[in-house]
Amino acid sequence: MPQPPHPEVHLGGPLMSLSSLPTAAAEYDWGIVWDNRSMLLNGLVTALEVSAVALIISMVFGMALALIRLGRAPFSWIAAIYINVFRGVPALVSVIWVYFGLALVLDISFSVFQAGVIALSLLYSAFLAEIFRSALNAIPKGQKEAGLALGMKPVRIFFSITLPQATKIALPNVGNMFIGMVKDTSTFTVIGLLEVVRVTQNLVAETFQPFVLYTAAAALYVFVAFVLDFLFRLAERTLDTPPNGALSRGLRGRKQRRIQALIDAQPSVRPSTAT
Repeated sequence: MPQPPHPEVHLGGPLMSLSSLPTAAAEYDWGIVWDNRSMLLNGLVTALEVSAVALIISMVFGMALALIRLGRAPFSWIAAIYINVFRGVPALVSVIWVYFGLALVLDISFSVFQAGVIALSLLYSAFLAEIFRSALNAIPKGQKEAGLALGMKPVRIFFSITLPQATKIALPNVGNMFIGMVKDTSTFTVIGLLEVVRVTQNLVAETFQPFVLYTAAAALYVFVAFVLDFLFRLAERTLDTPPNGALSRGLRGRKQRRIQALIDAQPSVRPSTAT
């Protein structure tokens, strides 16, 4: 009975059998990470730029989808279909659709940066729509009714009362989405975006040190995840802290003046005198 080939035959390329790891470990050149730090950091900056722009677009589009989803049919059905479709599409497929398919249909030539932003925005607006919808549903309806009773318009109630509270509720999940965006930029190597993984691939082709360079790339992603998690937690604690000092007194005085103005605007009711 023929024996299966040696594992090295299957793996090939930069991968190696377990028996060769001790020898190869002595040959790892960690100095190439420092020597090429500027290229790796530039790739990280590119990934963050694409993700940041896509996050802003996704938040705006996602909030619009959430409001439509909470509205009436048939628009709520259309929003639900969009959300369910794009939550299931991989980032790699999305960027190929945009860079090759959408560009061909619209007869527009997208840059790799633009294609990456559009692809992430299409995907993550669907996720953020569900996050915002849950946050909006968590706001007590009595607050809207109280605002209407005070004479506030629905748009003003949304931006002054509902949106700030929904933002605070959704913020932790928005942070998780941003971390996911940064990691998903690694799939954009297929269109040539010079982010961390693409830079790493180019360096591996020159140095033949895949373990060292991919480990360095992973360390960059982990570092970014920790930093972003810290920043979003800090923002969450800031929103949970009520204003104090002069700012608090100013807000209380402004609120009292608004209530008094509403009272003064009401028609006065004089008691009738018996004749």
